[in-house]
Formats: sequence, C-alpha cells, structure tokens
Amino acid sequence: MSDGEHLVSCLCGAIGLSAAGAPLWVGLCHCRSCRRATGGVLMAAAGFPRQAVSIERGQMSYYASSPGVRRGFCGTCGTSLSYENARWPGDIHLMIGAFERPDALRPQFHIFAEDRLPWLKLADGLPQYRTTPSDGRLME
Repeated sequence: MSDGEHLVSCLCGAIGLSAAGAPLWVGLCHCRSCRRATGGVLMAAAGFPRQAVSIERGQMSYYASSPGVRRGFCGTCGTSLSYENARWPGDIHLMIGAFERPDALRPQFHIFAEDRLPWLKLADGLPQYRTTPSDGRLME
C-alpha cells in the first residue's frame, strides 16, 4: 500500500481531503448500514489515524447513522466520504471509491461477511470475518 499522500474528493469537487501515509487497514464491509449509506452492494474503506487526515477544501455534512457513529458526506452531491465510530476514536475510515487513486489501496479482508448479499459470490481469497477482525471469528 502506498505510504504517500492520498487525495479524496466528492463527485462535484466541492470537498477535498488528504490522507498522509499508509492506511492502517483496507477492507470491504457487507453490513446493511454501509450498503444503504453508500448505495452499493458493499462498501470499500481505508482506515487512517485521525491526525493523518485533513479537509483541504469545503465542509462535510454528517449523519449519525447509529449510536456512536457518524458518516461524512458532501451536502451538495451526496458522495459518501467518511465513517467514524466511537469504538475507534483515533481512526477515520475513508471511502475508497472517492480516492483519486483507488487502485493503490488493495483490500485485505471482508467484514460483516455474514451480512453479504447471497447472490454476491466472492473469489478474491481474502479472509471473511463474521463481524470485525478484532472479533476474530472467520466465516467457514
């Protein structure tokens, strides 16, 4: 994974962020909340230390999607940009689809894989956790 500067922006370009250094992790989430927030069949995100991420232009809007969770997005075009959870106060998760170079961020695992849509077949060989890696329970 790249350890340089990662640029992130919304569809309309009103919001720009930068993330310095290598991400802590890169994962694919299958939970219902992430699917609904992004409009995708899964959500790809990269976790960075909060101090490594800065807003370069614009102002994000936020939605509290569940207790202790807030999701950042562009109030103009609606692009999903970030996920923050009180469970991991030092981290911010950025949506890979909004990166200028998403190809530089290869996923390492699947989370909430038990919530995967049944018609989505995975053949990437990545570990599939029932919930999160810290929980440690892999799908069989």
